[in-house]
Amino acid sequence: MAKTNPFSFLQQVRSEATKVTWPSRRETLITTGLVLAMVLVFSLFFLFADTMIRWSLGLILAR
Repeated sequence: MAKTNPFSFLQQVRSEATKVTWPSRRETLITTGLVLAMVLVFSLFFLFADTMIRWSLGLILAR
């Protein structure tokens, strides 16, 4: 593996970082809101599924 001196490495990192397209503040807030909404939806789904499984097992094991 070829060795690169630290100065050259930092120049390469800086040039690559300028190529990154960063999201706007609006895009970041929208994405964050969607993630939080999906977390809420899935947590409610798994709460419901867990409750139904617990209820079903309670009926089966109560016999």
